[in-house]
Amino acid sequence: MERTVKLRVRVDYSTYSALKEVEEEYREVLEEAINYGLSNETTSFTRIKAGIYKSEREKHKDLPSHFIYTACEDASERLDSFQKLKKRGRAYTEKPSVRRVTVHLDDHLWKFSLDTISISTKKGRVLISPTFPKIFWRYYNTEWRIASEARFRLMKGNVVEFFIVFKRDVKPYEPKGFIPVDLNENSVSVLVDGKPTLLETNTKRITLGYEYRRKTIITGRSTKDREVRGKLKRLRERDKKVDVRRKLAKLIVKEAFESRSAIVLEDLPGRTPEHMVKDIKDKQLRLRIYRSAFSSMKNAIIEKAREFGVPVLLVNPSHTSTVCPVHGAKIVYQPDRGDAPRVGVCEKGKERWHRDVVALYNLKKRAGDVSPVPLGSKESHDPPTLSGWLRAKSLHSIMNEHKMIEMKV
Repeated sequence: MERTVKLRVRVDYSTYSALKEVEEEYREVLEEAINYGLSNETTSFTRIKAGIYKSEREKHKDLPSHFIYTACEDASERLDSFQKLKKRGRAYTEKPSVRRVTVHLDDHLWKFSLDTISISTKKGRVLISPTFPKIFWRYYNTEWRIASEARFRLMKGNVVEFFIVFKRDVKPYEPKGFIPVDLNENSVSVLVDGKPTLLETNTKRITLGYEYRRKTIITGRSTKDREVRGKLKRLRERDKKVDVRRKLAKLIVKEAFESRSAIVLEDLPGRTPEHMVKDIKDKQLRLRIYRSAFSSMKNAIIEKAREFGVPVLLVNPSHTSTVCPVHGAKIVYQPDRGDAPRVGVCEKGKERWHRDVVALYNLKKRAGDVSPVPLGSKESHDPPTLSGWLRAKSLHSIMNEHKMIEMKV
């Protein structure tokens, strides 16, 4: 498991100039490595290094040799990423373009101490003295360890951005139970201790709100206009959605970790936004689904689970919301003037089911849980929907607070 901490340091002119020389020659080696990989149809670090090392070493005699190694690693990663985008039809250039350069360092090129960080250059080692943020000490004073690799990037005003990588070895535990999670456009449903709960994400409101703001900004004006570009750049739709995903993932994973449970998610292979909206004609619905980022939410939960060592099970998502988990019969949903009716009735048992709740029980069942499903409970067709959870510290605290509010009412 890896985490990266960014440090910003303002350095003197001589230090910045020495690092600038390294960056310029590193860029040249990186471009040569990418061109070699493309012409020889390879993304292998070993093959790229074997193909260009001798010639690049002759060109850059004063550059520490390990910068050629790290540039080849960088090229290998860029080419591999480019090939994946190309297969998905998301590559818009003929080859990876080197726009911004972040210089990769190995353990020969940098040394760390709490006082200074030294970096190898053409003129010897330079020293920078960073101020560490709180997030650095959070990792440094726990079981995380500083990795041998690091990166730096040069900014305007003699500013160096330095990236320290922390690593931690986590072993998944043997789960004692399951916490199924169903991802939807505007909410995420979770089953904890047999109690289904819907956590409102407001993705629909955020998506449509920012779309209306974009239309207001660009109506009658060109997107090439400097003022228009500045206003569009200041919109924070992505930041808000990422914040919701991260906080929700942390709540779910912490609950699973404390109860020693496994998280059950729908396996969504190939469920790209383009695939999900291809048969939908409603423009607004297409926009909402395209920007809901179901896979991003799933990946956020999986990434946080790896950090805590929480097992994650991916199960078949087909018909999870249309089949009764008790009788195996079809659930018939009556129109309710919405895009998708939320409450339906089992054809065999006639009990009522909420679409998101029945999905939780089916996910749990497919994960291997054979415990009986409660029938006739109010939560099966009318689960509590919670909106004020973003600052909560645990799922239990949210559920208890909601229960106290109901009792007062």
